[in-house]
Amino acid sequence: MSHRREEFAAGVRDTLPLLLGALPFGLIYGALAVTSGLSAAAAIAMSALVFAGASQFIAVGLVAAHTPVAVIVATTFIVNLRHMLYSATLLPHLKLLPQRWRIPLAFWLTDETFAVTIRRYHRAEASACAHWYQLGSSLAMYLNWQLCCIAGMAVGERIPDAAGWGLDVAMPITFIGMIIPFVKTRPMGICVLTAGATALLTQGLPYQLGILVAALAGIAAGMTAERVLGKPKGVRPA
Repeated sequence: MSHRREEFAAGVRDTLPLLLGALPFGLIYGALAVTSGLSAAAAIAMSALVFAGASQFIAVGLVAAHTPVAVIVATTFIVNLRHMLYSATLLPHLKLLPQRWRIPLAFWLTDETFAVTIRRYHRAEASACAHWYQLGSSLAMYLNWQLCCIAGMAVGERIPDAAGWGLDVAMPITFIGMIIPFVKTRPMGICVLTAGATALLTQGLPYQLGILVAALAGIAAGMTAERVLGKPKGVRPA
């Protein structure tokens, strides 16, 4: 039990810096939600049940534009397809856990929690309680997001043009900070640069398809570079 608490506390502690990046993002979502036509209950329910910042932002914008529900669902589905890649990477570390663990950990999986947790799973020291580390990170992100969204809703009507304040720049900066520690080899660098360039070139695609295209392009470039350049010894894939 002591080791479980240590892992849980370490997951929370290692996630704290990333909470700062999500804070303004959550505040802006809450502010936009109440000014785009969503009721307070619907905005809170979306944060509690969807728990996906990018998808919530997109959904709020589409709701404000009176977009059909089918288009909203399809767009958010495409945006969240990247989580399939996260799940495939985490599967070797979680496949032996019972369903009562895998289901909530899958629901709470975010970009930030993945970045923190995969580094823990790849450490040299093995632990039968490493999933408690992921639980700590997950709950820290989840509770932080709910509080930020509620705070944004509380002051939303008092903030004119919340989206125009530029606070959402914190999220891309946070993502860059999460990615840098993984860029340890030339194939990884090629993967990141390819994905970034592709994302910029395809940002005008409908339904946010550019995100999926960029991810696939980055993976393809990284795998190709690894075959051509060879995998460095002693380096584990992220």
